[in-house]
Amino acid sequence: MERRTALGLIAATGAAAALPAAPAFSAENGRATGNTGPRRPTPKGGYTFALDKNVKRTSVRFTNRYGITVAGDLYVPTNARGKLPALAVSGPFGAVKEQSSGLYANEFARRGYVTLAFDPSFTGESGGTVRDVASPDICTEDFSAAVDFLGLQKIVDRERIGAQAICGLSGMALSAAAADSRIKAVATASMYDMSRSMSRGHEDYYTRDQRRKVVDHLSRQRWIDAANGTRARLSHEVPFDANGDVAPTDRVLPKTLPADADPVTASFFDYYRTGRGYHPRSINSTTAWTATTPMSFFAFPLMANIDMLAPRKALLVAGAEAHSRYYSEDVRAQASDTVELLIVPGADHVDLYDRMDLIPFDALDRFFATNLA
Repeated sequence: MERRTALGLIAATGAAAALPAAPAFSAENGRATGNTGPRRPTPKGGYTFALDKNVKRTSVRFTNRYGITVAGDLYVPTNARGKLPALAVSGPFGAVKEQSSGLYANEFARRGYVTLAFDPSFTGESGGTVRDVASPDICTEDFSAAVDFLGLQKIVDRERIGAQAICGLSGMALSAAAADSRIKAVATASMYDMSRSMSRGHEDYYTRDQRRKVVDHLSRQRWIDAANGTRARLSHEVPFDANGDVAPTDRVLPKTLPADADPVTASFFDYYRTGRGYHPRSINSTTAWTATTPMSFFAFPLMANIDMLAPRKALLVAGAEAHSRYYSEDVRAQASDTVELLIVPGADHVDLYDRMDLIPFDALDRFFATNLA
């Protein structure tokens, strides 16, 4: 099945598969019920991973240059001494800090870094009057705002701050690093370029006529939203039906998995819609982005200035079996003197969200140790 039918981009059809639906969260502790799968730590307190016993986590708030309050979790090694390197961590697109970014932050803190996992503006616990809208500019700015916060911590060496991003926030992290020389190194996992994805489709499959249809769809939606005084939620990656018409859905992922679901949808569902990674504040777990979110991603491409990252370095990690692998490969080709590429055998896109046996933390640690020295 073609990628254009994945990720809930067309209306779910067929009978529900045997995979479980979204788990209930306990009112007492916010814990996801259900099996978290092999080699995955037991969720604690609303998080999809267990906090390491040698790491302290503190809820924090900071403000970006647009005046939006960004919510984050600060992870610090309990045996911290002196000035430590630090990492700003966020992603995937539509996820929250209690999911994959927190898992990465927890692991890096265990290894001796001060880390800050944060919810992008307008999502999760972060501020922004309109909920669940994204902007390539503001999402990029959030990384620089996280660097502001980290650099003001007495325990952080502000000359040794990097960024780690997962999936759709990776393009924003690379763009932030290109524009903000305080970010000394940046790594990504399962990178997505959300501007390219929304404006051109997976592997750039949109024809020019289809791109015009998507623009028309978004433009008409603005009239609808303006007339209703509300903001509808529809697919941020706009699909087409068999007749060649746009066919958005009102959820990123279906409530139940169709029996004929393609492997990409199934892998996302297995993370966001089961006890493995479900979180009630995650857009991907529960709902969809605002319908007009793609407009700014059509207008403002990410990574246009990736050449400005040099002489600083980037490490892009991608699964060998990932449908998104080409994004990392293309950036590597675009900036080969600056960007390193690490392909993880046997891993798909979602495996690098939480599979501790596949995420190459040793290699990531070596990269940051070298480039934040």
